[in-house]
Amino acid sequence: MANKNIIEPRPIDDTIECIEALAEIVKKNDLGKIRISTEDIDIVIEGKKCPPPAPGMPMPMMAAPAAAASAPAAQQSAPAAETVSGNIITSPIVGTFYASPSPEKPAFVKVGDSVNTGDVVCIIESMKLMNEINSEFSGKVAEIYAKDGQPVEYGQKLMRIE
Repeated sequence: MANKNIIEPRPIDDTIECIEALAEIVKKNDLGKIRISTEDIDIVIEGKKCPPPAPGMPMPMMAAPAAAASAPAAQQSAPAAETVSGNIITSPIVGTFYASPSPEKPAFVKVGDSVNTGDVVCIIESMKLMNEINSEFSGKVAEIYAKDGQPVEYGQKLMRIE
């Protein structure tokens, strides 16, 4: 009895039919992205882009006695945060941030690099899957907040594009 998990080599017409079937599955099930990789081929099928889920309710902050003393300092630093210009790319998922496709390869982008909408700017590994993160904006990379190999949370700032 043949193992159903092993994909036997097929003629190109069968491969195209399989790709079309996968695209139909992505479309019917409103999947964001599906990736199939073998030694010889790497296929990525992306569905239509969905808006990110609405952020949840913020967690209430526990008041600390020292917080009252530092309140004026927090008010003074708030206007400085508002002066930051540009667009922020945030993490769409929880995972590990990687600036390059592999340790031996250069980073996708560095501060000062120009990017266009759709360019890959980093990878976030989540549940053993490497998810390419594309820029939603065109411009120059002004700041990279995430550190290579460090965990990131949903909605966390990854980089700023001006």
